Order: sequence, then structure tokens, then C-alpha cells
Amino acid sequence: MAQGLQGELDRDIRAATDARHPVRRMLRRIRAWMERRPRIRWAYRLVVGVLGGALTALGLLLVPLPGPGWLVVFLGLAVLGTEFAAARRVSAVLRRMLARFWAWWRARRARAATE
Repeated sequence: MAQGLQGELDRDIRAATDARHPVRRMLRRIRAWMERRPRIRWAYRLVVGVLGGALTALGLLLVPLPGPGWLVVFLGLAVLGTEFAAARRVSAVLRRMLARFWAWWRARRARAATE
């Protein structure tokens, strides 16, 4: 059962990431149209910057509270990363740090369970 579900999920992911997918083609056309119009491109980057910055700031405010603080931070960085290379780099560093933390946490819990 789980194997069939995983296979279906893999097919859906491959279909969505295919460069010939209709949504991807439409987004490429929109991006090309914006690239030919500098003012629209500038306004788009401004909106992405404000929205991504607001989401990241909101997430940082929510971090000490119970709930999805870090998830909102990563969402804000993902939005910023669509237009700004620095945000992509920060997001990659944070993902690596989070992966190391979870590996440490799992190892710690495994040691505690064996003692």
C-alpha cells in the first residue's frame, strides 16, 4: 500500500517538474513578458521583496511561540529566493543547519533510549 502511494507521488512530482508542463510553460511566458518591461519587473521584485520580508519577519516573531514559526521563516525565504540570490543562499545555509540539528537530536534520543 505504502509503495503504491509512493510511486504515485513520484509520478506526480515528475509530471509537475517537467519543463513541458502547461503551468511551467505559462510561467515562462509571463516571466519573459515581465523581462521585456523594466517597470513591471521592478514592481514585481518590490512586491516579492515586501511579501517575503514580511513573512520572514513574522516567522521570526513567531519562533519563540508554539506553532509554525520556523516554517513561516522558511516560507518567507522561499518567496524571497524566487527573485534574490542572497535569500537562496541564506535558505540553503539554514536548511543545512536544520538538517544537522535534526541528526543530532535523533542521535541524542537514540542514545537516551538505549541507556
